[in-house]
Amino acid sequence: MQKLFFLLCGMILLSSCAVYKIDVRQGNLVTQEMLDQIEYGMPARKVRFVLGTPLIKDVFHANRWDYLYSFKSGRQQAEQRLITLIFDESDNLTRIEGDVVIGQGNRDAVKPTLPDSFDNEPIL
Repeated sequence: MQKLFFLLCGMILLSSCAVYKIDVRQGNLVTQEMLDQIEYGMPARKVRFVLGTPLIKDVFHANRWDYLYSFKSGRQQAEQRLITLIFDESDNLTRIEGDVVIGQGNRDAVKPTLPDSFDNEPIL
């Protein structure tokens, strides 16, 4: 009986060592190709069409959008990227800040056609 008890305890201890940790992705993934599609002076609705809805929209600063992306792979360090877009009073893009370098992508590539008018807000 004692041998069976020690065998079960040993199996439980060994099985607890191999804990699988899943990959955790959170936020908005904004790629370099997506950033290459936006331009200064672009209306906020077109920016939302290209990049998606911002993760953080500050109540006190309505002209600031933050796109935050976090990726944690198993036992590795978490990777975070933050992109901040600033709009002027007429909702045109004036400034881009953050961890991703602007203008490094292929600007000569054919850009997708964006709608000129947005009659309705996108359904999320």
